[in-house]
Amino acid sequence: MGPVTLRTAHLARLERWYQDGPGLEPVGHAPGAVELGVDGATLVRLEEAPDLRGPNPHDAGLFHTAVLYPDHASLAAAVVRMTQVPGMVFAGVGDHHVSQAFYFVDPDGNGVELYVDRPRETWRWQGDRVHMTTEGFDPRAFVAEHLGTRDVAGIPAGATVGHVHLQVGDVSTARDFYVDALGFAETASYGAQALFVSAGGYHHHMAMNTWNSAGAGRRDDTLGLGLVDVVVPGADDLGAARERLQARGVAVADDGRALAFDDPWGNRIRLSA
Repeated sequence: MGPVTLRTAHLARLERWYQDGPGLEPVGHAPGAVELGVDGATLVRLEEAPDLRGPNPHDAGLFHTAVLYPDHASLAAAVVRMTQVPGMVFAGVGDHHVSQAFYFVDPDGNGVELYVDRPRETWRWQGDRVHMTTEGFDPRAFVAEHLGTRDVAGIPAGATVGHVHLQVGDVSTARDFYVDALGFAETASYGAQALFVSAGGYHHHMAMNTWNSAGAGRRDDTLGLGLVDVVVPGADDLGAARERLQARGVAVADDGRALAFDDPWGNRIRLSA
C-alpha cells in the first residue's frame, strides 16, 4: 500500500497529531499540503480543504488507515506516545490472530489503527482463506511486556501503511470491484458485513465493511478520505489492471505513470508501478 491522502479543514492540527501520536515525520511540504512518513517515505498525505464539509458517519469512505510497525517494541512505544496526546481518543484493541492492533480516532474523526503482525508461520490458512478473529487483550500488559528500554520518540524505519479499511454500501459490489476488476485476492469474508482482500499472500491489504454504511450510495465530495494509493510490482501488472477495469466500464485516468479511478462509492484509488 502507498500513502493515504486525507483532506482536512485544520491542517496544522492534524499534522501535529500524526507527528505526536503515531510518530510520523514531515517528508514534504507544498502550499496547503504536507506529507508525513518515515525514513523519507510518505505514509500519510494531508491536504487542506477548508470549504468542504465533514462526512456523515454512515457515508461510504474511510473506516481506518492502518500503520504497520516492524516489531512489538515500536508499537508499544507508539501506544505510549498516543497516551500523551491531549484529547486522544482511544477506540479499543483487537487480537486478530494474524496481528495485534490498537485503535484510535484522529481529531477529524478518521479511524487510525496501529498494529504489528504476528509471525507469518503462525497464521492459519484453509486453502486461500486466512483465519482472522477479534479478541481482546490487556493494553497495559502489552506495553509492559514489549516496551523494555525503547525510546518512545519517533518511528522506526520499516513502518508502512499495512492496510486501508473502507466503509462501503454492500459487500457483493465490493467483491465485484476489488477482486474481479481490480485483481486483489479474497482472503476472508463475513457474510454481508465485511470483505478482506490482499496480494502476495498477506492477510489483507484492503478491507471493506458495511457496519456503519449498509446501503450507502456514492459519497459526496467531503473531508476525510481523498485518495488511496496502491503500488503494483511492474508495468505489466498496471496494464492488466487497466484492461480489467476498462472491460467493466470503469472510467480510468491514465497519465502514463499511474491509473486513477473511483470505486462504486466514489472512493478514489490510484495505481502505480
